[in-house]
Amino acid sequence: MKAKKKHHGSSFDSFLEDQGLFHEVEAIAIKKYFAAMVEKKMKDESISKSKMAELMHSSRSAVNRLLDPSNDSITLKTMENAAKVIGKKIRLELV
Repeated sequence: MKAKKKHHGSSFDSFLEDQGLFHEVEAIAIKKYFAAMVEKKMKDESISKSKMAELMHSSRSAVNRLLDPSNDSITLKTMENAAKVIGKKIRLELV
């Protein structure tokens, strides 16, 4: 008796790579995940956007860009500052 294959065809990652979309989709997913982490921390600790901006040594508009999942104009420095506030670190890896 043959074992059933768990997956048919190529992976979704392979599909995205074939379409030239993998890196773009991955970047969007990372941004959304990070924004959700920051937003959760702010909610859990009752941190306002103004207070978050102050803690990040940034502006409230930068916090708004950070929390907007569709806004991709966020700088690495802003992400690093937000990560510090929520007790995380950004690790950039080139392979």
